[in-house]
Amino acid sequence: MFDKHDGRGIRRFAIGLALLSLMAVSATAWVLSNVRREQQIVDRLIQHLPESDLQVANELSGDLSLQGSLSVLLVLNIVATAIAFAMVIRGYMSSERTLEDMRVLSSDILASMDAGVITTDRNAVVTSTNPSARELLDLDGDGTGMKLSDFEQEHSLLDSICTEISTFHQPIRDRDYCVERNGHTRTLRAGCTMLHSRKNEQLGMVFHVRDVTQKALIEARLRRMERYMGLGSLAAGLQHEIKNPLSALSLHIQLLCERIGQENDDAEVDELLDILNTEVSRINNVLDNFRNYASVTALGKQPVDVALLIEKLARLLRPQAEQQGIAVELQMPKEMLGTIPADASRLEQVFLNLALNAIAAMPDGGTLRFEINPQGKRLRIDIIDTGNGIPDEVRAEIFDPYFTTRQDGTGMGLAICDKFIRQHDGSIDVQSDSNGTTFTVQLPMD
Repeated sequence: MFDKHDGRGIRRFAIGLALLSLMAVSATAWVLSNVRREQQIVDRLIQHLPESDLQVANELSGDLSLQGSLSVLLVLNIVATAIAFAMVIRGYMSSERTLEDMRVLSSDILASMDAGVITTDRNAVVTSTNPSARELLDLDGDGTGMKLSDFEQEHSLLDSICTEISTFHQPIRDRDYCVERNGHTRTLRAGCTMLHSRKNEQLGMVFHVRDVTQKALIEARLRRMERYMGLGSLAAGLQHEIKNPLSALSLHIQLLCERIGQENDDAEVDELLDILNTEVSRINNVLDNFRNYASVTALGKQPVDVALLIEKLARLLRPQAEQQGIAVELQMPKEMLGTIPADASRLEQVFLNLALNAIAAMPDGGTLRFEINPQGKRLRIDIIDTGNGIPDEVRAEIFDPYFTTRQDGTGMGLAICDKFIRQHDGSIDVQSDSNGTTFTVQLPMD
């Protein structure tokens, strides 16, 4: 991620300057040695010359002395050059250490980020990844040298983003996609920007990937809550407007049945009256579900032993489950859990509804398992079945009112469960695949 060409150029310049300085010092030493040797020869010659030639010899000796002074000056210049060169080398080494510190700091920052960072060249070939990216993308190595199209199929969105940004040259943010990890679905959010050099040349792309599973769950719960508020108001109005005339209709049908039963033995009439009674009862059940869903009454909280509640529910369900070839299993923690503040009747209704749904999902037999585990200040209860699972295309809608995949269902069971658990400041989530479904309820222990 750092450009090393400038560093190599400075290193070559420093080496060249050192060689030039060494050559200059060698040449200066050679010149000084020659000047001294010539001076010695002149001095010996002067001793044997006649007086008439002494003046010329002295002038020659002066010239040699001047050359020696110039050589000394040259040596001083070389020394000054060497000192300057040493300062350049020192500055260069300092800048190298600073650059290395910056590289280490940059690597530490990238390694400490919880978001995955991936850089590529212009051909979509990966040039670097940080540890979070390697974990989120489940890479065997660092991924360097791989193309985005070589990643697992579940990460194909990254290659699509690369193609789009190469075409339109605009940053892309917040594209969500799902991956499977250890049997659980995780939501990843990806984005991409262009990678430019200091000279504004396009080098490649920078991808950032985050795990937003918890945020996506919270957003889904908020959307369910918004739907609940609107439908809850509608339910309260229908309960008020329909219940009273329906009660009168039911009473008059009953009186009509008594009178016709005394005066007429027609079987067809009796069948029609039974149909009327059945449909009126069904409408009453729908209105009761409306009432439960729209109710804003406060919880009747009291200390509840959830483990004891689950054991009681298992004993209640075991005869019906055994008739369908379903084994009921309990997994309780070894230590005592104690009690939590809750509305026992509503919790029992939630667990009973989830258990009955699980039994209905295993018509050919299987296993229904209850698991209870404390997790910090929350209590986790898992209701697990080995049915065929919930299709992906409808999984996000199962908590919506009046949504059902069963012909005999009303579509209100899970919606009411979701409401009751949220009233306890808890959460209810679902994980499902072809091997079965797990509903997870988490409740505060304080």
